[in-house]
Amino acid sequence: MSSNNEPILGVPTNIITGFLGVGKTSAILSLLKNKPKNERWAVLVNEFGEIGVDGSLVQGQQSEQQVFIREVPGGRMCCLAGLPMQIALNQLLQKAKPDRLLIEPTGLGHPKEVLQVLSTEHYRKVLRLQKNITLVDARKLSDTRYTDHETFNQQIMIADTVVGNKRDLYQAGDEESLKTYVKKVAHANTKVIFAEFGVISSLELDGDTHFNEYPPHHHHHSHSKPLASQAPLPESGMLKAINNGEDFHSVGWRFAPEKVFDRQKLIVLLLELKVERMKAVIITDTGIFGYNLTSDGLSEVELDECAESRIELISEVVDETFEEQLLSCLK
Repeated sequence: MSSNNEPILGVPTNIITGFLGVGKTSAILSLLKNKPKNERWAVLVNEFGEIGVDGSLVQGQQSEQQVFIREVPGGRMCCLAGLPMQIALNQLLQKAKPDRLLIEPTGLGHPKEVLQVLSTEHYRKVLRLQKNITLVDARKLSDTRYTDHETFNQQIMIADTVVGNKRDLYQAGDEESLKTYVKKVAHANTKVIFAEFGVISSLELDGDTHFNEYPPHHHHHSHSKPLASQAPLPESGMLKAINNGEDFHSVGWRFAPEKVFDRQKLIVLLLELKVERMKAVIITDTGIFGYNLTSDGLSEVELDECAESRIELISEVVDETFEEQLLSCLK
């Protein structure tokens, strides 16, 4: 697919989905690390929050030149009526001319609706829908906030392969519980495997999905407002954005690159957070770092680059005092 004049046809395409904090980004980073050296891969990332952090996290850890990443913030990927997903996808395909496309919907997005977009006549020649991979933390099956959540169940229902991630943290019986739950919710041929730290074989991507035929489905959401992830920063050097849906709230901030954070103060603040999910890329006084907070704790990874600091919180209730605390971490 190296020629710019050749039509883009039959790009193997996988949806990598799963609920908040299950390790989707880690799985994608692992797959990218082990991709064939001669192949060009593209990644389309969707986030529930308006700011957009995942793209920077992946790009900042990705030294491979044959990887192309595009982000669609604000939970907009699922909307067939709104065009952000299709515009981003078309631009990504034209730029990357990829040998494989990975799509990561937001953990709160409905993957059926993503499949409906990808199954439209326009994309049927361009893309070849291969296996849908759904990551699940089997420990969550004892929590009705997950098992009663439509999106959680839909992610399992569309899976060709369910990956029981974070296996190293499971207790006795967790694996069997996941297998039983998948049999109840998913397709009869859905495969169940287990992984630690999101490490799965790229061989799991191969093979056509069972879920590539959906009738057209139309939404009537209006997305005319500009994306907070792309808007010019105001003179203050800080931009804030919020989003709501699926019983969760997100709040995020962007900071101009000249605004540098005290790393030690920042870590103390992040460790005290009580949220469902936090992701950040931060320019600090000792370098650029990516942060990821789940119920299992806070992780920090050094990044090669980022254009500006970004942080996003997802929670059922957002602490109104967090912004003031965050600003107090600036140098």
